[in-house]
Amino acid sequence: MQTWRGAENTPADWGGGVVTIGFFDGVHRGHRQIIGRAVERARERGERALVLTFDPHPGEVLRPGSHPALLTTLPFKTELLAAIGVDALCVEPFTPALSKVSATDFVREVLVERLRASVVVVGENFSYGHRAAGRLPSLREEGDRAGFEVEGVSLVRFDDQVMSSTGIRRRVAEGDVDAAAAALGRPHRVEGVVVHGDARGRTIGFPTANVDVTPWAAVPADGVYAGFACWGDRRQPAAISIGTNPTFAGRERRVEAFLLDFDGDLYGEYMAYEFIHRLRPTLRFESIDELVNQMAVDVQATRELTAAV
Repeated sequence: MQTWRGAENTPADWGGGVVTIGFFDGVHRGHRQIIGRAVERARERGERALVLTFDPHPGEVLRPGSHPALLTTLPFKTELLAAIGVDALCVEPFTPALSKVSATDFVREVLVERLRASVVVVGENFSYGHRAAGRLPSLREEGDRAGFEVEGVSLVRFDDQVMSSTGIRRRVAEGDVDAAAAALGRPHRVEGVVVHGDARGRTIGFPTANVDVTPWAAVPADGVYAGFACWGDRRQPAAISIGTNPTFAGRERRVEAFLLDFDGDLYGEYMAYEFIHRLRPTLRFESIDELVNQMAVDVQATRELTAAV
């Protein structure tokens, strides 16, 4: 998939095509309906499909300090978009200046002059331009004047509500990773580099890989989860713990995992943890023996749950 940062850096050989626009955090099932339709229209027309997304999240620019938790890193989002069949990705830096561009100027400067859109496919609730003044009807009017088609896609509903990244973030924050996965169409995951921890796990027979998660990551509620550890081309069942380790009077919230049937050095590896099911909340045990016994139960439950995936 061809990628570039900033519409002004659109490659000279980009001949235009079908464009869809959005932050698309999580690339959930609702997003995929919109993006998939753009890919379909591009194939019908013998053109290429392009996603225009933004970085950082617009909320951080419009309301500094209010950055929402992110369901996907930009590299993982790129990977998910490529899997759908997207041909090109333009990552537009979201800046205070961009937030002040009028709806009309956004269409003219970005969609027409730089990305050379032949068709624009968006969700039926799409908004754009300064103070989100532009909506689907105005985009259709702009398209009529500029010579591109506009298609609005119906939104996907989940649990009697419109599917949204906000709703999925709430599920993740509650630890309901099953519901999050149902909406995402895949397990939720967090990523980061494996760093040194307290090394207590090794002394009790359950060495863990402690991940320094990426900024703003949507980390599930404290607890123990069955899931997978993914790095390189490997995907290993893992019992994942999130919390402060109260049995040892810990204070730092950590994301760490015991990888089943694995023995090796993972320090410095870039790791992704996928969450399949929450096994239990974080507990404080009265003795190390109680902790070890519970961890053995957690590992067995992880083995059974991941074997069924």
